[in-house]
Amino acid sequence: MSRSASPAFAHRRTIAAAVAAERRELADVLDALTPDRWDVPSLCAGWRVREVAAHLSLGFRTTLPGFAAELLRARGSLHRMTDRTARRDAAAFTTRELAALLRENAGHPWRPPAAGPTGALAHDVVHGLDITVALGHPRRVPEDRLRLLLDAATPRSLRFFGADLTGVQLRAQDLDWSLGEGTPVYGEAQDLLLLLFGRRLPPGRLNGGPEGHRVPPTLVA
Repeated sequence: MSRSASPAFAHRRTIAAAVAAERRELADVLDALTPDRWDVPSLCAGWRVREVAAHLSLGFRTTLPGFAAELLRARGSLHRMTDRTARRDAAAFTTRELAALLRENAGHPWRPPAAGPTGALAHDVVHGLDITVALGHPRRVPEDRLRLLLDAATPRSLRFFGADLTGVQLRAQDLDWSLGEGTPVYGEAQDLLLLLFGRRLPPGRLNGGPEGHRVPPTLVA
């Protein structure tokens, strides 16, 4: 079997195509926003829509030595580094430029350091949802992209993002997927994906199902 015909290679191509499509679609969303919408708080604590958009393109604009220098400047804290660069770049680029950076780099091979095969897709999908959910935007992530990410969830990734699902079973309402054991919590698959990445959702996006269970307060804002 040739390398290009192997299942692993086909899977990588599928992910790369999904990443490119996601970036182009997010660029379309950003291009359509009115100026005031760029200053709406996102689901990323402390960041507005414009900071999230700036962060989405950081990997395209930073070399490995540049990344190391930024991390050193932040005294080794990835959180401090990403926060500082997002605020800096949100002020440096126009909204039109931020959208264009995503579209023009749709096929860029960057992915988060030490991330698995779906790392870039997860990064872009989740940060896109940080924007659209906060805005009440109707965009829905296509099911094939959601399945790639939901099926890749592991205990290690949950711990990394601080997602505490102790005593909770997440059940998607719009596709066949569940995770965990305990009190059932129902929601749309893209909202449950946000929970896996440590986000707290706006009220009303989750429910405890027909049994009437209360949604744990740790899952909602």
